[in-house]
Amino acid sequence: MKNNYQLGSVVEMKKNHPCGCNKFKIIRIGVDIKIRCESCGRTIMLSRIDFNKKIKKVLEVEND
Repeated sequence: MKNNYQLGSVVEMKKNHPCGCNKFKIIRIGVDIKIRCESCGRTIMLSRIDFNKKIKKVLEVEND
């Protein structure tokens, strides 16, 4: 998958969060990527390699 996500994008992950939601918002991009669950608000930090393996698709892209 190409890196067509950016800061503020909403992405769908392959596995659900324990709360049952699989939509996450990207809140930090660097060496690691930090995402926040859209349902419960918990944050997860993943390495860029792990994030690229676990992402299913980009739902919304933030336009500046």
